[in-house]
Amino acid sequence: MADPDEHERPVAENTRRIEASVVTDFSDRMSYGGYLDLDTLLAAQRPISRPEHHDELLFIIQHQTTELWLKLVLHELETARDLMRADELAPALKCIARVKHIQKTLTEQWSVLATLTPTEYAQFRGVLGNASGFQSYQYRAVEFVLGNKNAKMMQIFESDAAATAILRHALESPSVYDEFLRLLARAGYPIPAEVLDRDVTLAWTFRPELVPVFASIYRNPDEHWSAYETCEELVDLEDNFQLWRFRHLKTVERIIGMKTGTGGSSGAPFLKRALELTFFPELYAVRTEIPG
Repeated sequence: MADPDEHERPVAENTRRIEASVVTDFSDRMSYGGYLDLDTLLAAQRPISRPEHHDELLFIIQHQTTELWLKLVLHELETARDLMRADELAPALKCIARVKHIQKTLTEQWSVLATLTPTEYAQFRGVLGNASGFQSYQYRAVEFVLGNKNAKMMQIFESDAAATAILRHALESPSVYDEFLRLLARAGYPIPAEVLDRDVTLAWTFRPELVPVFASIYRNPDEHWSAYETCEELVDLEDNFQLWRFRHLKTVERIIGMKTGTGGSSGAPFLKRALELTFFPELYAVRTEIPG
């Protein structure tokens, strides 16, 4: 029987009592470690430098946690896209709101890697061989789902059938933006047919004919609140993505300067060019059209 006073007693000798109701026998019960498969997860960090360099564990965990967050980002964006296809905008925006919080976490995470000095990284960089974040298929899938598609990227993953299947699906499916524009068309907004029928395997490029459509939404937000809110949520997504890209660039510059990347890219110059890529250019262009 639980002690009736156990919740009222102060902590003694800096030791907290274990309440009698706390489960301690997991011989036939689901445990925290079992549910999360922690044995597998915590065994996945395998530094290969010899002797093992102290900072290699940081490097591995930084990238593994990024991949876990990207898995959730992809899950949420694909769901948001599917919900838009079903004209369920409110739950779609809930998914996007979650992605925005994940993006902030991913951006802040660069500050942890930035504690790695150039000298420290140089001492184990050689063991990476040609391994590079450039080869993250989940990152490419996120870009594809947001509309920044590049079929040539597929060749990097030809030796990985599972990754190729995921990217092929993302490449050939409408993006979040495509589905938003189709939703607007179904709601009566004058989205041109050539936009709705475009080849979705190609990267989205600026469509000036959409700017007047968005201008009408921004000039009368009270009349078009759902569309207006979605536009701003998409701008948040792109803004956050660009902040992540910028923080990535500055972290790379801080650690390796202007060295080439392990995957063969030019390194910082290649990352800098990514800042010129865009997802929703019309939603930025419309700002010039707002009077005032």
